[in-house]
Amino acid sequence: MTPNAEQPMRTSSRRALSAAILGGATAAGLSLAFAMPAAASDALSDSTLSRVQQGQVLKVCTTGDYAPFSHREDNGDFEGIDIDMAASLAKSLGATVQTVPTSWPTLMEDFTSGKCDIAMSGISVKLDRQAQAYFSQPYQTGGKTPIVRCEDVDKYQTVAQINQPSVRITVNPGGTNERFANEFLSDATRVAHNDNRTIFNNIIEDRADVMVTDAIETQLQASRHPGAVQRAPGLAVHLLPERLSAAAG
Repeated sequence: MTPNAEQPMRTSSRRALSAAILGGATAAGLSLAFAMPAAASDALSDSTLSRVQQGQVLKVCTTGDYAPFSHREDNGDFEGIDIDMAASLAKSLGATVQTVPTSWPTLMEDFTSGKCDIAMSGISVKLDRQAQAYFSQPYQTGGKTPIVRCEDVDKYQTVAQINQPSVRITVNPGGTNERFANEFLSDATRVAHNDNRTIFNNIIEDRADVMVTDAIETQLQASRHPGAVQRAPGLAVHLLPERLSAAAG
């Protein structure tokens, strides 16, 4: 398949999934999720809604580095399932979307400080985040899964096999991938990489051996790089269950 033919297919598949989520599909645990700051009162919630409707602008914090939920293209445009859903939400409120770029280390700070009305970027529901924002039911459930070079799949079937000083794990800072590495892979050699959009190249180009991330992202990257990288199927997909959601205030 040529690159030009591949892009419309990716967009079509993404929009089909977005439509299923927005339409209330229940298969595979899909259900739309929103939240608001934990300290917010009903009055604050109402004022936020009123501000969006009156100003006709919905400010959306998004990282742009987590396909298929939020991805920033080279031209600066954002695309992804969460971006499609944000546009649908804004339309229902009579507003347009204003994307507010953020990062995983600054996501909750940017959100709670009022830089945006809602955060949408495939956000995992975690206790420390729940202390700052109310999360509704998730719209996607998966788990942490390793992705490795195809020829190395048999070498990395367990956490014990990965958690070795001789194994190089590549990690993007600030999110749940880093938390997982800190808790379960502390003996492995860390290869930090700040741009989650290009982090998989570390594996492909042999600068790292393993990345552990959400199952849906490993599936996407394996499909984009057939013959280069592959999920390590021996490690359970629900090794560390992840529930992806959005946060709004």
